Amino acid sequence: MLGGGNALGAYHLGACEALLVAGWEPDWLIGTSIGAVTAAILAGNPPSRRLEQLQRFWDRARQPDLAAWWAVPQRLRTHYNNSHALAALVGGRPGLYGARYPGLYSLFPGMPPDRAIRDHAPLASTLNELIDFDLLSSPGPRVSFVAIDMETGEEVWYDNREHRITPLHLLACTALAPLFPPVEIDGRLLCDAGFANNLPIDRVFRDRPTLGQLSIAVDLFCVSRGRPETLDETVARVQDLGFAMQTGRSVAALRREQDLLRRIEPGRPGSILAHLAYRAPGSQRSLKALDFSERSLRERAAQGAADMNFMLHRIARETPDNGLVYLGPDPQPHHHGKNDAAASDVASSFYQA
Repeated sequence: MLGGGNALGAYHLGACEALLVAGWEPDWLIGTSIGAVTAAILAGNPPSRRLEQLQRFWDRARQPDLAAWWAVPQRLRTHYNNSHALAALVGGRPGLYGARYPGLYSLFPGMPPDRAIRDHAPLASTLNELIDFDLLSSPGPRVSFVAIDMETGEEVWYDNREHRITPLHLLACTALAPLFPPVEIDGRLLCDAGFANNLPIDRVFRDRPTLGQLSIAVDLFCVSRGRPETLDETVARVQDLGFAMQTGRSVAALRREQDLLRRIEPGRPGSILAHLAYRAPGSQRSLKALDFSERSLRERAAQGAADMNFMLHRIARETPDNGLVYLGPDPQPHHHGKNDAAASDVASSFYQA
């Protein structure tokens, strides 16, 4: 299960590579927003090419920056990262999104109406290049994406067991309003489901778990400790709370449900839910989801790899004989300290500039 978070999705790159290199093969990929893109790239390529294509996606998205190769004082990193995010917002990212007219100008008197600020149609071309949609829609790993009907508020699911997946479906799942325009499919106006179900943990548990079922949730937001002191920190904190607490409520509800089912049916098969969460360093704040700077992407990928490797060791020690075993995010980020350069070094083995 892969959560949404735009540029934070580089964390998926490291997490998925660590998982696949270790020989763990998922038979079902579930995604929201950038998580849907990650899932589609992995399932829409043969095993020998899927990580290469996922790396190509982030190579294309990244913004070159001096901080990737020369140390920038920590006190300046926040401004440096925000400047890259603002550049990405104003200038777009090649192959992902670009200018839209009238866009923001539609707010002024006399201008025609518009639904979004930027146009993410270029993403369709990129997805066509990186994904074999015939392979994605053929027997293989099951893939499920979620979008939201903007008129009714209903979740709309697309599953390669039931639909032929196209770039249009992925555009709908990544149409983060009002940044990107909603997409109409079969008469329904669809947008990114991140505001309602950013990490769709509940989807896989709608069916009866099989014996020893392992579910891994890769979250791009985390409620960390700390008191915000600036407006920038406050906005970042609100983002983390808004998205991470969605997941917290979903996990709490799921654990209550599974515990009740175990009491009703003592012989119910056991299962594991492993939950990873990206912990953004202090230099990534309010605009982090638009920060495609090379060093930030490297840091996220490095943390994803370290978190996944640590989680796999935890999973190996569990024996889910009965009920649900929940393995939450590591409360002590063992791999990511104050030295951001260390994280960049860790990433060099799997994130090639």
